[in-house]
Amino acid sequence: MDSVLLITISAFILAVILIIVTIIIIKRNQNKKYKKEIEELDIRKNSLIGVSVLSEITKVKELIKTDNLKDKLEDWDNTFINIRDEKIPELTDLISDADFLIDRKDYKQAIRKIANIEIEINSLKKKTDHLLDEVRLITNSEERNRALITKLKIVYREDQNKYERTKKEYGEIGVYIEEEIERIDNLFAEFEKAMDNNDYVSVEKKINILDDKINKLGKLLEDIPTIVLMATVLVPNKIDEAITYYYRMKRDGYPLDYLNVEYNIKEIEKKVDNIIDNLKKLELGESIIELKTFIEYFNQLYNDFDKEKECKDIFRQNIKELGYKIDNINKVVRDIYLQIDDIKYNYNLSDEDINKFSILNKNLEKINQDYKILVDQGKMKNFAYSKLVDELNGLSLKLSRLQDDLDFQLRSITSMKDDETRAREQLSTIENLLKKSKYRLKDYKIPVIPSSYYIELTEAQDAIREIVKELSKKPIVIKILNIRVDTARDLVFKIYNKTNDMIKIASSCEKVIVYGNRYRSTYEEIDIALTKAEELFKRGKYKESLDLSLKSLSFIDKNISEKI
Repeated sequence: MDSVLLITISAFILAVILIIVTIIIIKRNQNKKYKKEIEELDIRKNSLIGVSVLSEITKVKELIKTDNLKDKLEDWDNTFINIRDEKIPELTDLISDADFLIDRKDYKQAIRKIANIEIEINSLKKKTDHLLDEVRLITNSEERNRALITKLKIVYREDQNKYERTKKEYGEIGVYIEEEIERIDNLFAEFEKAMDNNDYVSVEKKINILDDKINKLGKLLEDIPTIVLMATVLVPNKIDEAITYYYRMKRDGYPLDYLNVEYNIKEIEKKVDNIIDNLKKLELGESIIELKTFIEYFNQLYNDFDKEKECKDIFRQNIKELGYKIDNINKVVRDIYLQIDDIKYNYNLSDEDINKFSILNKNLEKINQDYKILVDQGKMKNFAYSKLVDELNGLSLKLSRLQDDLDFQLRSITSMKDDETRAREQLSTIENLLKKSKYRLKDYKIPVIPSSYYIELTEAQDAIREIVKELSKKPIVIKILNIRVDTARDLVFKIYNKTNDMIKIASSCEKVIVYGNRYRSTYEEIDIALTKAEELFKRGKYKESLDLSLKSLSFIDKNISEKI
């Protein structure tokens, strides 16, 4: 019992000791943590007024040349001194207070103090950063502006050298280029004056103006020689050549008024004068594009001239060929109209067919009229040959379509005649075929002819008579005639084939019976079968007779069918 109590007391004491040790360790770690925060805050405080701020302010002092800048420097100095001589010492005291509170283990108050210090340091950091930015705006602008102006001077010198090398290419515009160069020189002088006075607002403006003017000068130097060449040499030469060529073609009898050459050239001359006037103001606008358009116009104009020459030859040649074609069609149509009454008498033409001929004739009359007008226009020489060729091509197309319609209608008439001829030829053929069938049947002297054969024969004969009847009608209805021919042909061929088949079967049957007679005395069953086959033959049942005969003899001669 005593030992248990002793152990319990010992454990309790040990636990208390552990708790105390833990608390001590935690307090010690807290102390270290807050001490470290104090050290970091002190470092941040000392960095607020660094060398960079003082250095930049010193640079500005060396650049002071205007009262405006002096006032700014005084403000910056006051701000710097305030931070350095008042705010920093205040922060130092606050940091000392916080450090004292930590040493006293008054962590609650120390935390509040540290928070206030951080707020103050952040506020002062913003002020010092803003101060540094303002100061550097001045110190950096000097370096930046010098760098920019140096680049511009390099480009400008290159432009000047380029101008001096190619001065002759600018013609009278060179005077205006030199005036612009003088203006740029003056701007460089104004820039230097503004830099000497530390008038950085004015400096920025001068740099922007110089940049724009030097860029423009480069563009002017690049484009003006081309524009001058085109406006003073190329286009005027094109105008002179075009005018000379135009009047020459007019003298040669080419109608060219539709091209409006004289008006267009006057307009081009005005626009060229405007381009030159704008050049004197150093305004390029769309000058190069316009001048290229003028040159393209003259190139196209020569194409139009050449086209007129070509079209003249085409028109003279094709107008004659078209005339020959029209004459031929006129002749064909006249012939049709001369025969139309006979055609209508012989064949059953529909109102639609006759109307088609009428429409075709009216269209042909219009083509004849248009052709005469076109011939007259060609003789008068008041119309451009290109226009005449277009009209000629249009008229040729109309004639081609009319030719197609005419061919179709001619084929229709020809088809009627061909159908009649074919019908008469086929009539003769099937009549001969039917006669041949009758003669073969008569020559063979077949004992019995089935009644169905006579029925079909009668149908075929009636069909032939219907053809004869249709051919004797006036006008002939070709559609009905073709039906009659097709019907009669089918019936006659059917009779013809049936006649041949019947004769062939009857002949084969006779041969089999004659062949089988040699076995009658030997084989009773053959004798019975052949006797029955003969009875069927006499009754006109030739197919049944043949099948029975072949069957009865097949057990003696398997190849009997091949021998017949």
